[in-house]
Amino acid sequence: MTSASFIVVLVALARGLELLHARRNERRLLAEGATEVGRAHYPLIVGLHLAWLIVLGVAAPSVVALRWPWLALFLLLQPARLWILASLGRFWTTRVITLSAQPLIRRGPYRLVRHPNYLIVELEIVSLPLAFGLDGVALLFGLANAALLLWRIRVEDRALDPRRDAMPTQG
Repeated sequence: MTSASFIVVLVALARGLELLHARRNERRLLAEGATEVGRAHYPLIVGLHLAWLIVLGVAAPSVVALRWPWLALFLLLQPARLWILASLGRFWTTRVITLSAQPLIRRGPYRLVRHPNYLIVELEIVSLPLAFGLDGVALLFGLANAALLLWRIRVEDRALDPRRDAMPTQG
């Protein structure tokens, strides 16, 4: 197994663990009366991320040399990803699920950026293929992910705006 293949396997395992964590949070939130919005875009996001991992898994074994600055960027994004998960705690999901009685989270990176998770994901989708020298993969998936994220952000903002306007923020 090449180092690039090993990295792809680790990323896939980490994403799988995140999905398990998200599912647990989703079930708990829905049981508390939360609602899900934007179901139409969710399968597209899952499909895109799965395709990204498959393409990387197929192409990564042929990588001769890693581009270390891009890999360093990808690795530096991982603590930021964990900061986001920790900041949202039980509210972190991969779907758009809103609990109307709950104040919005405004701690951690959410004090600084409205959608930090999406920024991190976009940078990951681009930086890992670039680390493997797969510039076309980075461009294709980066653009596709950005388009889906624009759709998702509009959906999420519509769902959260009433809470943003009506409730004090949690700090």
